[in-house]
Amino acid sequence: MSTRRAWLVREDALALSRQCALAGVARSWVYAASAGAAVDALDLRLLSLIDEEYTRHPFYGSRRMVIYLQKQGHTVNRKHVQRLMRVLGLAGMAPGPATSKPHPEHKIYPYLLRGVAVTRPNHVWSTDITYIRLAHGFAYLVAIIDWYSRRVLAWRLSNTLEAGFCVDCLEDALRVHGRPTVFNTDQGSQFTSTAFTRVLLDAGINISMDGRGRALDNIFVERLWRTVKYEDVYLKGYASLPELLLGLTEYFAFYNGERPHQSLDYRTPDEVHRSGTGGGACIVDRFGDRADPVVATPAREAA
Repeated sequence: MSTRRAWLVREDALALSRQCALAGVARSWVYAASAGAAVDALDLRLLSLIDEEYTRHPFYGSRRMVIYLQKQGHTVNRKHVQRLMRVLGLAGMAPGPATSKPHPEHKIYPYLLRGVAVTRPNHVWSTDITYIRLAHGFAYLVAIIDWYSRRVLAWRLSNTLEAGFCVDCLEDALRVHGRPTVFNTDQGSQFTSTAFTRVLLDAGINISMDGRGRALDNIFVERLWRTVKYEDVYLKGYASLPELLLGLTEYFAFYNGERPHQSLDYRTPDEVHRSGTGGGACIVDRFGDRADPVVATPAREAA
């Protein structure tokens, strides 16, 4: 890895982002190095603990994370934890300032799925992005999941958070699996971008977006991230993007085709997606009670 870093030349005519992609070096490492943000051994340990605890409890903010780390024997203050959470791009899922911010010029669509009974494959799809720690830097994983069968329909990796890899993932899912009635996302700028929403609108798909501070609105993808990290990423400790790509290719094949899901009566997502039976979902209402099933209606213009 150190040899590949030496290939990067800031004064070169080729853009630094392109150099990183060709060399297999995460661009986040370059930026961190530029800012003098060298991470010592203790911080690496703290980053690992924060990553794992946030995966278990994504609603944890810096205050709760301080308490958790102190119980693990680490004397840290809130300011230190906030800095480390910023390195990982994390924020608690509770409502409050500086959580996930949409692009100010992008349209936000209403949430369509509260109380909706999902009764067949390709009824509702959703997507999200998570980060994965590598030996040096980070990679970003986007995936699209079918709510009825829990099947991962498409996924992509990137070393940046630009919208392009999300659009590629969406187009791949539509090409292979047809189109859903409703597609749900959060309000992240990748998903509110014109490039992403235009693909959905051109295909006649109803767009649904999570409410601000609503951790349960995209619950199935959140569960997927927890499963992927605990069953694969944390066990393997991937060092590079190519290594991660090969590992996740194997894992998602296992997840879809071999791993029995308790919520699917111990059938696999592939089996349920093919048969169209044995899956389903119903989203709870705002107060935690199961809502009466309703039929998703076409997306209306946001107020």
